[in-house]
Amino acid sequence: MGALMNPARNVMPGGTSRRRLLRAAASGAGLALLGAGAVGCDDPEGGATRSEDSKPAAGAGSSAPADGQAPAPLWQVTTTAQTYGGDDSLVVVDGVVIAIGDPLVGWDAATGKKRWSREGVTVPGAPLLVGKGRLYLASGQYDGNIVALDPATGQEVWRSRLGNGFAHPRPVAVDDTAVYMVATIIENGVRTKTNVIAAIDSTSGKVLWREQRDTGTEENGISASVRGKTLVYTDFRKNLTVRDTVSGKQVWTQKLGKTNYDRFAVHEDLVIVSQGRDLRAFALADGAERWTLRTEEFTNFQPPAVLEGVLYVSDSSHAQWAVDPATGRKIWHRPVPADEQAAAAWQFARSGGTLFGATDLDEHGGVHAFDARTGTRRWTYNDKSGALDAWYVAAEGKRVFALHDRKLTALPAS
Repeated sequence: MGALMNPARNVMPGGTSRRRLLRAAASGAGLALLGAGAVGCDDPEGGATRSEDSKPAAGAGSSAPADGQAPAPLWQVTTTAQTYGGDDSLVVVDGVVIAIGDPLVGWDAATGKKRWSREGVTVPGAPLLVGKGRLYLASGQYDGNIVALDPATGQEVWRSRLGNGFAHPRPVAVDDTAVYMVATIIENGVRTKTNVIAAIDSTSGKVLWREQRDTGTEENGISASVRGKTLVYTDFRKNLTVRDTVSGKQVWTQKLGKTNYDRFAVHEDLVIVSQGRDLRAFALADGAERWTLRTEEFTNFQPPAVLEGVLYVSDSSHAQWAVDPATGRKIWHRPVPADEQAAAAWQFARSGGTLFGATDLDEHGGVHAFDARTGTRRWTYNDKSGALDAWYVAAEGKRVFALHDRKLTALPAS
């Protein structure tokens, strides 16, 4: 099978995690196609099972316990989750929690009760993108459409396609104006090695613009974000690219030293990317490098996140960092104490003064809760299932939501 994975850190030599390999595989066109089933908003026979019913934990309360003790779940359900390492596999929107899977299910954030269920609307491993109160998906019917759903009801708002000359559209980013997507160009009924990036109006589904990307680029492996009138994305070809969201025209592109497999952070006029030992910040206007933060030798940074004006990131030595995203100045750096074991967090959410980190590795991991001001670990929740899947985390209000394998758990956030 080639290089062996380091079981202590759940990474391949060179810093590539198992989750990143799954994400790379899922973003390709090689996933087995699901059958195009009837789409309905009811709870179809054979869809939701009795094991999916909400299961409040005995003694579950509405507030978190004292430091050091993990809270009891407020509720827990078994889902149809098919994460495949995708960054946007779990979202919470206006009191509804949604995990990627088939059927796609909306769970009430307060009670864990099922609000709606729809079969055949998702593509395994594809992201759940939320913007302007809507949920955007690549059509699970593999018909070339991008679909907008109302997350409160699961009802379809619109579906749109670029045309017959394109295949495998994938939404990659969203803002209040548009959904941004990539698709393969088809000529004479055959897929080519060229692709386009396009924008679709998020209200009507109308195509606003489409631009062919440079020869040699791929539609797979794109991580993207929008800041104002700037669309910024990375890909498996080590490119960092910025486009104008109004016209679609490329503003600049440049090569990174390493492939970026995961999400990056955008803060004000900067894009911040993990590059092995280095965390690098580039100006959105012209690509000039503004600052670099380096971790210790033989250690790699995980994907960063900017939450409430602070950049949070972990590294492969399992240390946590808080950084000023404007300057790269370290706010705090918290290594794992010698007498403790804790897997590194790869995804973050924040509620009030608590920072939550979902780990790539289940052993000694799960969802960590940290003091956002100091980085001190307060507690770690683990469902004790032993599943090898990565953890995912999202927060809304006074609740934090954890997805692991097929278990979706609600925990008190404060």
